[in-house]
Amino acid sequence: MKWITRERPKIDRIACPWLIKNFIDPEAEFIYVPFTDVKRLASELDAIPFDVPDVEYTHYEEECTFDYLIKKYKIKDPNIHTLARIVRGADTDRHDFAPQAAGLWAISAGLAYNIQNDHELLEAGMLLYDALYSWAKHLQNVKHTESKNEQLLLQVYNKLLEEGYGKGRKTPKWVKEIKDAIQDQIDTNLSLSLSDISRELNIHPAYLSREFSKHFDNLSFGDYIRKMRIEKAIEYLKGSDYSLTEIAYLTGFSDQSHFNRIFKKHTRKTPAAFKKDLKK
Repeated sequence: MKWITRERPKIDRIACPWLIKNFIDPEAEFIYVPFTDVKRLASELDAIPFDVPDVEYTHYEEECTFDYLIKKYKIKDPNIHTLARIVRGADTDRHDFAPQAAGLWAISAGLAYNIQNDHELLEAGMLLYDALYSWAKHLQNVKHTESKNEQLLLQVYNKLLEEGYGKGRKTPKWVKEIKDAIQDQIDTNLSLSLSDISRELNIHPAYLSREFSKHFDNLSFGDYIRKMRIEKAIEYLKGSDYSLTEIAYLTGFSDQSHFNRIFKKHTRKTPAAFKKDLKK
């Protein structure tokens, strides 16, 4: 069957062809034409018009054409319903519908900007939705936490929440584990933050912040990590030939000036002055 819609697709007019091809009509042919020609050519070419006003396959209230196709053809696949929220949010500028909606809009807009031929754009978009469907089906619970440092710290926090601790215990077991984990594992560009942990564990960051500081010298998570970074930097200054710029990078500071400022705050000396005193 032929399907026809307006030219220069971005979201719905690529998402719908992907859905049609994969779940409704594998032999479907898609035609992109100027907006004013859609209905006329639909009649002449015996094609189904979609994603234009005053046709069956279009937007209804807050739902987009992708949603209507799902209802019309009674598609039950839960992964498609996950995609529907993302497509709806991206296509209607309601990025609150799904956290992935803003990303889908950004990528789709970029593709449309880079690819001027609509059928080439559709071909690229098909790959995009193949990937999005694979994410929905297989990877929704996979987190982008690649660093071994981050993985270890998250394991410790998970263990804390699983075991809990009684009010009578002055120092929970997890405190020592976190100290050991941070001391042993702090390395290049440790980027784990309290908000990362909170999102991973679905726990309010205020709770973790309050409990963390009780057992770490009244330091916040960020301050404690910075303290550990400075101690690591001191080790490099004492036992390596790295330049100050290299040490700043290896201990996770964004630039040399940031490294200098934090180092001086903790030691009352600049890294250069500290290194010079070591040589005396």
